[in-house]
Amino acid sequence: MKLFKQAGACLLLSVGLLGQATSAECIAPANPGGGWDFTCRSISKIMHDIGAVDKPIQVTNMAGGGGGLAYGHVVNERGSDEELIIAASSATATRLAQNAYAGMTADQVRFLGAIGADPGVIVVGKDSPFNSLTDLLDAVKADPSSVTFAGGSAAGGFDHLKVLMALGRADFTDIAKVKYIGVDGGADAITQTIGGFTQAMTGDISEVVGFLKSGDVRVLAVLTDERIPGEFNDIPTAKEQGIDVVAVNWRGLYVPKDISDEAYNKWSDALAKVGSSDEWAEAMVANGLAPFNKVGDDFAGYLDGVIAEIQTLSKELGVIK
Repeated sequence: MKLFKQAGACLLLSVGLLGQATSAECIAPANPGGGWDFTCRSISKIMHDIGAVDKPIQVTNMAGGGGGLAYGHVVNERGSDEELIIAASSATATRLAQNAYAGMTADQVRFLGAIGADPGVIVVGKDSPFNSLTDLLDAVKADPSSVTFAGGSAAGGFDHLKVLMALGRADFTDIAKVKYIGVDGGADAITQTIGGFTQAMTGDISEVVGFLKSGDVRVLAVLTDERIPGEFNDIPTAKEQGIDVVAVNWRGLYVPKDISDEAYNKWSDALAKVGSSDEWAEAMVANGLAPFNKVGDDFAGYLDGVIAEIQTLSKELGVIK
C-alpha cells in the first residue's frame, strides 16, 4: 500500500506492479460521511453484492473545491481509466453550470446516471396563510417584497434556484426581485421560517423531516415527478398543482470521458441493476431518498437541460457573466 497526498487530499490506493489500481475505484469528492461518500460506498457495495461487477470496488475520499479537485483529477490525470467511477449530485451540475470548477465543463466527463434523489421541497410554518404552492407563488407575483425564502445554499445555489424554477413555470421572470436569504444549512433555514423571519423555506425533504413530524411546518410541494412513497405520500407534487418543475438532489455517478463505449455500457448497466435492486430500495428508505432512475442517454438529456436552465438563471442573477 502506498500513501499519496495531493492538494490536501489523502488518497489510499491499492497499487499493482505497473502502478495501476488493482481493483475498480469510486472517488467520493468529499470527506467521509456526507452525500457523495454515501453514494460511493452504498452503490459500490451493492454493485458487488448483487453481482453487477465481478470484483469489489474500493472507495477513495478526495475532498476539495466542492468536488472540483476530484473533477480536475479525473479530467487531467484519469481521462481513460475504465476502472473508475465518481460520485456526483445536483451540486456537481450546479457548480459546472456556474463555472465553479475553474473553466471545466460537463462534457469533459461522461455521466452514467442517477438512481435516487433527495426530493426538493418548499415549506412554510404551521400557521402560514399559504395552503398551496400556487398560493405562495401568486403572492410573490403580486408583491415580490412580501415573501422571503430561506435556504441552505448561498444566493444562486441550488436551493435558491428551486424557487426561481418554480416561479418561472408560473410565468414570473423578474427573478432579481425575489427575496432569498442563504444561511448555513437546511436546519438554519427551517428555523428562520418557523421563527417567522422568513415566509418559506426551500430545501430537501431530509432537512425537514423532524420539523414536519413535530407539526412545526407544512410542506406545500415536493419537487418530484411523483409523490414520495411511504410516510410522506400525502404531500402533493408541484406538478399536481400546475407547476411543472422537478428539482431534486440526485445521487449518481460519472466516468472519465475517454473510456470505451463498452466500458461505459458496463458501468451504466451495473448502475441500472443497482437502481432496480431490493438492496438499493432498502438503502433509499433508510436514507430518505426517493426513486429517481435515469441512466445513460436518458440522464444525459436531463442533465443538459438542467445545466442550461441553471446557466440562464445564474446569468440573470449576476452569479455568472
